[in-house]
Amino acid sequence: MAAEVVSGPVGSGVDVNPTGNPTQIAMAYLQDEKTDANVTNLNLGELDITTDEFILDEVDNHIQANLEDDLVKEALKTGVDLRQYSKQVETELQKIEQASIKDYIKESQNIALLHNQITACDSILERMEGMLSGFQSDLSSISSEIQTLQQQSVSMNVRLKNRQAVRCHLSQLVDELVVPGAMISTILDSPVTEQEFLEQLHELNSKINFAKELSFRETLACSDIQDIVDRLKVKAVTKIREFILQKIYSFRKPMTNYQIPQNTLLKYRFFYQFLLANERTVAKEIRDEYVDTMSKIYYSYFKSYSSRLLKVQYEEVADKDDLMGVEDTAKKGFFSKPSLKSRNTIFTLGQRGAILSPAELEGPILVPHTAQRGDSRYPYETLFRSQHYALLDNGCREFLFLSDFFMVIGNSALDLFNSIMGKTLSMFLKSMSTYVSDCYDSIAIFLCIHIILRFRAITAKRNIPALDKYWEAVLELLWPRFELILEMNIQSIRNTDPQKLGVLDTRPHYITRRYAEFSSAIVSINQTFPNERTNALLGQLQAEVENFVLKMAAEFPSRRDQLIFLINNYDMMLSVLMERAADDSKEVESFQQLLLARTQEFIEEILSPPFGGMIAFVKEAEALVEKGQLDRLKNEEARITQLVRGFSSTWKQSVESMSQDVMRSFTNFKNGTSIIQGALTQLIQYYHGFHKILNQPTFRSLAVRSELINLHHLMVEVKKHKPNF
Repeated sequence: MAAEVVSGPVGSGVDVNPTGNPTQIAMAYLQDEKTDANVTNLNLGELDITTDEFILDEVDNHIQANLEDDLVKEALKTGVDLRQYSKQVETELQKIEQASIKDYIKESQNIALLHNQITACDSILERMEGMLSGFQSDLSSISSEIQTLQQQSVSMNVRLKNRQAVRCHLSQLVDELVVPGAMISTILDSPVTEQEFLEQLHELNSKINFAKELSFRETLACSDIQDIVDRLKVKAVTKIREFILQKIYSFRKPMTNYQIPQNTLLKYRFFYQFLLANERTVAKEIRDEYVDTMSKIYYSYFKSYSSRLLKVQYEEVADKDDLMGVEDTAKKGFFSKPSLKSRNTIFTLGQRGAILSPAELEGPILVPHTAQRGDSRYPYETLFRSQHYALLDNGCREFLFLSDFFMVIGNSALDLFNSIMGKTLSMFLKSMSTYVSDCYDSIAIFLCIHIILRFRAITAKRNIPALDKYWEAVLELLWPRFELILEMNIQSIRNTDPQKLGVLDTRPHYITRRYAEFSSAIVSINQTFPNERTNALLGQLQAEVENFVLKMAAEFPSRRDQLIFLINNYDMMLSVLMERAADDSKEVESFQQLLLARTQEFIEEILSPPFGGMIAFVKEAEALVEKGQLDRLKNEEARITQLVRGFSSTWKQSVESMSQDVMRSFTNFKNGTSIIQGALTQLIQYYHGFHKILNQPTFRSLAVRSELINLHHLMVEVKKHKPNF
């Protein structure tokens, strides 16, 4: 704050009244100046250098200090008298004092004005200080209020969130508890097939579940709606039960396509889910009714269908006497040309294998009355395929329906499926067991096996395990029967007596033809799903057939006829096998080796009569050449001459006769042509060897060498005799 007095010049000690006039203020300042001068003189007067008490050291210090003054240094330097100089200084000080007084008096008005302004500023600053102190106090109060408001805001925010959370739960609780009038009217009055009924049923199910949950928590509000919810549930269960049972009963109507009501039930699968969750007794009633109804429907349908299918089967079927080794006369006309159109034979596959193609395997099933009207007949495997494809199709659809509508999976689904289809499957197995036990058509049985293998693959691809056990049961019936029939055929060939098979003939035997047709059929079918047991039985059958062919060949008196018989049979079996089996199959390779060996032997056999002398000489001479003993034949000139001239004169006729004989002996012209070509090639090789021997030094001097036919000319001539077919 501003002071109450204004101090004078420094060191004056005189207080001036701030309210005085300017002249008084100036005189006060002048008085202060005089006082300062007197003090100075007093101090100098007190410095008495003659005083005994004066301490010399202090004097020295004063002198030294004054000597350091610039004015003193200047005075001493110029040699001025100090007394005179002191007076001069004093005079100057007085002048300055007077001048200062005048200046103070001159500026007295400004000084007084400045003093008043300072005083006014002090007053203003004092008021401002008071105001700021008030502001500071107010701000402190406002800060505490803001902090209080902040605390209140946080508290209110927490209360708001809590109330909102409570409101959310209460709102949901109220929504779940309230049963709207629309739900009541829809459940009571609307048909179950309407979409609105289904939607309200979903809502009712949610409220029932919510009420159960609240009852566990002992919520008092639950008792307010429990009665109306229960009554709505009873009404909904009643309407749903009537609807589903009506659909199930519609299955029982004759000529009904039960798949249509099944699809309708799938649209309303939630009905059963609602019953299962809220009224298990009714759900079990519906499930049992469905199982009973569908079990009877499937059983009746498949029993009727199977019996009608058997009416379009071939009337003539194989029996126990229709075995591979049974002589043709034992059952006259069975293996002859069928009298009925498209009649199947026992050992020939023909078009029967087409049943395994994807187009026919999954083609439409047979319609028995249509086939009867057209007087059509089919082999057993075709009926088997149609019957089991119908089973596969219906079984897969039924399993999917059960899994979807009744909401069952795993073993529960399989058990439910078996409770419906079990009676039908048992009927199938019983009927099949009866038929198979008296069946001797091995190709039909084998085709049925592969039909089942392919159907099993289809159900696996569709991920339907319902029929897996049935497929296994069918295979357990069919495999042993097929193996038994195959073993019976093997035994029949083993027991065959060649002398009881009629007149000997070098053409392919009907038993080997049966084997060839049968083996090629089994091998071609078995390629898709190979079975080692089947391959082993086919190996046994092949060994018995090879032994049979050798036994039959032994009945011919000449080796030539024996070879013709063997080659004809091997060639026929190989040709039939190669039509269906792979070129690298064991059967094909085996008969190729046998045919090649017997063909080479036959070539030697037919070359021997016309050219045997030359061939024997060549072989004998080549053996001696290897031993280095060719000179032992130097005396055989007559023999050599006879051989050269005999060949030159008769080879054309011999070749022509041999070609005709070969073509007459072999039923397969292609095979006969191949044998003639092989024989002519072998003949040229022998004659080339004959040339080489006569070119040896031992025989170069023989004159008959000039009569040898030129080898190139012989090859050209021989080509003319090769038959073209």
